[in-house]
Amino acid sequence: MKLLKGIGTAMCLAVFFLLVLPNAKADPVDRKTVVTFSQPVEVPGVGAQTLPAGTYVFKVLRSNSDRHIVQIFNEDETHVFTTILAIPNYRLKATDQTVITFHEHPAGQPEALRAWFYPGRTWGEEFVYERSRAIQLAKEANEVVLDTPLPLATAPVESLNSAPVEGVNPNGETVEMTKVVEAPPAVVETTPAPAPVQIASLPKTASNLPLIGLLGLLTLGSGLGMASFAKKSL
Repeated sequence: MKLLKGIGTAMCLAVFFLLVLPNAKADPVDRKTVVTFSQPVEVPGVGAQTLPAGTYVFKVLRSNSDRHIVQIFNEDETHVFTTILAIPNYRLKATDQTVITFHEHPAGQPEALRAWFYPGRTWGEEFVYERSRAIQLAKEANEVVLDTPLPLATAPVESLNSAPVEGVNPNGETVEMTKVVEAPPAVVETTPAPAPVQIASLPKTASNLPLIGLLGLLTLGSGLGMASFAKKSL
């Protein structure tokens, strides 16, 4: 009885770990991240604005291979401040903490959001600004800034799925997006090689005893037959 109870307990623990551990290790689909800013931050997108210092929630609304849609909520997620077009970009080393970067800015002005990296990922979100603002940021930060000619502040969210994206350098010149960000590698689907054909061998007899027994019966039968024949001859 104790053995049966022990087996039952082990099976319950196995089921528990199968149900709980995969969920604990997997990244959430929306990559929900709680961020606290100690000073005002400028954010782009549909609803572009300057957020006051405080706590906010970042989430990925939609994603595909070459562009993602990110939303920024208030702390209790009851209000969306902005919906941002983002392009996946690569960093050399993943960290176990959230990393948010900003474009350099003149003293006394709010920092402008540049990119967001989720813990454990080398691919992050490089945010796209409306072209007029991107030109200003490129000059101030002396770096290339992703931009779109779409009027993001008032554009419908659905338009982010097809909005053209480029880059602009400090001279106001257009730069191809592929020269600004390094996109994730394409996933190549491969057809698995067919398994080698195996010819099953016939099972061997487990023991020679049946054959020996059969020979013994035949010998006994032959002996009885010869004895009977000998009696008749007498």
